Amino acid sequence: MLHEDTLIATLAVSLAFAFLFGLAAVRLRLPPLVGYLVAGIALSPYTPGLVADTHLAPQLAEIGVMLLMFGVGTHFSLRDLMSVKGIAIPGAVAQIAVATLLGMCAAHFWGWPFGAGLIFGLALSVASTVVLLRALEQQGTLATEDGRIAVGWLVVEDLVTVLALVLLPALAGVLGGQPPPGLATGGSLWQTLAITLGKVALFVALMLVIGARVFPWILKRVVRTKSRELFTLAAVALALGVAFGSAKLFDVSVALGAFFAGMVISGSDHGHATETYLQPLQDTFAALFFVSVGMLFEPTVLVRHPLEVLEVVAIILVGKSLAALAIVRLLGRPLGTALTVAAALAQIGEFSFILAVMGISMGLMPSEGQNYIVAGALLSIVLNPLLFAIANRWRGVPVAPPADTPGH
Repeated sequence: MLHEDTLIATLAVSLAFAFLFGLAAVRLRLPPLVGYLVAGIALSPYTPGLVADTHLAPQLAEIGVMLLMFGVGTHFSLRDLMSVKGIAIPGAVAQIAVATLLGMCAAHFWGWPFGAGLIFGLALSVASTVVLLRALEQQGTLATEDGRIAVGWLVVEDLVTVLALVLLPALAGVLGGQPPPGLATGGSLWQTLAITLGKVALFVALMLVIGARVFPWILKRVVRTKSRELFTLAAVALALGVAFGSAKLFDVSVALGAFFAGMVISGSDHGHATETYLQPLQDTFAALFFVSVGMLFEPTVLVRHPLEVLEVVAIILVGKSLAALAIVRLLGRPLGTALTVAAALAQIGEFSFILAVMGISMGLMPSEGQNYIVAGALLSIVLNPLLFAIANRWRGVPVAPPADTPGH
């Protein structure tokens, strides 16, 4: 295949397979994302037949994460975020600690060193942005109090993970790995931490002080042109531009950068219109995200290490869910809220893969760990709707249909 054809081929083949397998999943009364995951497995280098570009597909999928978080931010105001800080901050930190400890215990029994267990546990502790938001949308709870708590919890998880991604290279030598070339050693840890927190604080301040005034002003001027395509283009440019700039200039994740961009727009009169216009792009690139996850999966791991995979799935589905359930209840929230948050967080995704790749590149985690993480992600994503169904049945809420309907 010619190099210039790679992008077109990856898009065409990935979307075609996603449609075919997604349609088959809906016919079987399964969520379409199950079909997208199977499509990725079919296109992976570990199965016969067509093989998509495994380096390009994840980059395309990341666009879906940016657009999705931007859309969520457009109807999640700063007031909403602050209203749940009392449960989201302590809850997310405690749940990350519990899930990380469970992952470290499992790694210890497998004979892995401390550093490998730490990376592995952190990877199992963070939920997938795409999966959580899609699940809440499907359940119709994204705009509710329970949904705001779950999203706020996710934002805190993302912030903790971003901090971990910055600190791990500085700690690689202490944990038994190899620091990246050029990284200063010795007393650089506290300096790195201070710089990281300073960058994040500066980014948030710029978004809340300047972005909250500039972005609505831009959209207001675009609306006056009465051009729908220019408005859509402006929204996409803001979402992707802020996400990319936040990652490059402030070391903030693209997901969080896009989320804050959408959040400052939510204070304007055009937040809802922005979300509506971007919905088709969000759906398309979110499908690519799930296809790219499927491409990472090596099916033989289920045969070679079935017990290890079962342990990983148990930590994600049972350990994380029970931890979140207990934490929410201890913080004084009702059982219904605890069940919603527990079901929403019982999966892993994009940050887990980033942590795994970083751990392997620094020699902290064996390559088999990535297979366990991807297997855990696939199985937890497939089983996540079942947990929501159980939670809804327990609460006496009618079970939502498993598939998205046109016009959603």
